[in-house]
Amino acid sequence: MSRPLRLNVGLAAAGVALILILRLIDNDYAWYTGYVILQYVLLAVAWNILAGYSGYVNFGTAAFFAAGAYTTILLTKALNLDLLVCVLAAGLVSGALGLGMGWLTLRLRGVYFSIATLSLAVVLQTLVVNWPYAGGSSGAYTMRPQGYAVFGNYSEFLFVLMLVLALGGIAVAAGIERSRLGLGLATIRDDERAAAAAGVPTLRLKLIATAISGGMMGMAGAPLPYYASYLNPEAAFSLTHTINAMAMTLIGGTQGWVGPVIGATLLSTLQQGATVTISSAGNLLIVGGVLILFVMLAPKGILGLIRAWRGRGDTA
Repeated sequence: MSRPLRLNVGLAAAGVALILILRLIDNDYAWYTGYVILQYVLLAVAWNILAGYSGYVNFGTAAFFAAGAYTTILLTKALNLDLLVCVLAAGLVSGALGLGMGWLTLRLRGVYFSIATLSLAVVLQTLVVNWPYAGGSSGAYTMRPQGYAVFGNYSEFLFVLMLVLALGGIAVAAGIERSRLGLGLATIRDDERAAAAAGVPTLRLKLIATAISGGMMGMAGAPLPYYASYLNPEAAFSLTHTINAMAMTLIGGTQGWVGPVIGATLLSTLQQGATVTISSAGNLLIVGGVLILFVMLAPKGILGLIRAWRGRGDTA
């Protein structure tokens, strides 16, 4: 069995096991909590495709996430389309947005690129706030169906949908790592000038990475209106999405897809626990505290720490 096939089989088995465990728990809040954790797994993996693989730090996560959410709002309001169709449309819209943003900004480097991506979220939020059909500043409501197909309730359906999206995102990220695209992005991250001099089509590779990353973030945001039943610009464009995606990836490690998955699972689980036991206001405090701790003790994240321990063991 080939390595990619083993990974896909393992992801599918993990997904089925997770669904069975939550069905045994049989609690609506468990489905909601699992949904949030998987949402951040997908966001972190998507963020890492551009920032980790190519070295271009994107501060516009909230823009792509919100673009996906408002695609669902608009398509549901105008055409009453099924959520699954809205998710696919959100991926296309956010991917096209990423492509357009990349064409305008990827000639910039370092902090200038990061500031340009942050401004995208500001521009889109201003547009939505002043667009009455999308709900404007007061937001928009979504009527959630009571059930869906074979699922016991709609919360379970939303969880399974996000699970499929997250596992699909992991498979895409793992495939990129092993592909010529991943190799090209790695050369850009290490030395872009040298890569361009060697004939690597740097702009084209970065555009592809930006489109894939943006599309995945948009798909992560698409189910949000049905998850919350209400969406306003402050929630959709919240800087929390950007901060969490960055922090989770940095804490887990940017060397591959495993790091964002570990970081997102760890940090979002801590956040959900704090929401129940302390207060939802403590979420960013947890993110900041854990991130500072890892920057001081493990600047390469959990994966870097594990590799360092393995290196010491081999030396001994």
